[in-house]
Amino acid sequence: MSDIYQFSVKNAQGELVSLAQYKGKWLLIVNTASQCGFTPQYEGLQTLYQEYSDKLTILAFPCNQFGQQEPGNNQEILSFCDSMFKVEFPVFAKIDVNGDNADPLFKFLKQQQKGILGTESIKWNFTKFLVSPKGDVVKRYASTTKPEKIGQDLKEYIK
Repeated sequence: MSDIYQFSVKNAQGELVSLAQYKGKWLLIVNTASQCGFTPQYEGLQTLYQEYSDKLTILAFPCNQFGQQEPGNNQEILSFCDSMFKVEFPVFAKIDVNGDNADPLFKFLKQQQKGILGTESIKWNFTKFLVSPKGDVVKRYASTTKPEKIGQDLKEYIK
């Protein structure tokens, strides 16, 4: 696969969604969890989404691979995101981001932007990938990187 738009992913209702529908927008793709110390980042992500909604879409992918911090089913996760953070950006079906069952989208993202010391493996919840409107993966952010910092970067990218 040459760019992000070749992928389809399942939404929380189990329907396939082509990422081609996001062509022309910046994407911030995040693996999320509801019971993580980084979960409050949903608030910052929502703020980013509102601030840049004409140019940026955030795509959240719940994952239960790190400390079993996303135990709910897709509907419970959607309910949590809405009730706790009023999330308006898409939250997709729960996936794996590492290992043999890793979602193909995340395999691609990790190959395009490696982590610390050149590793592909995602270390924890709320790892973020910034994708250009052309579908290029331009940056990978660690779990500890707050959405506010990404907002500063976006000001440089989105002119």
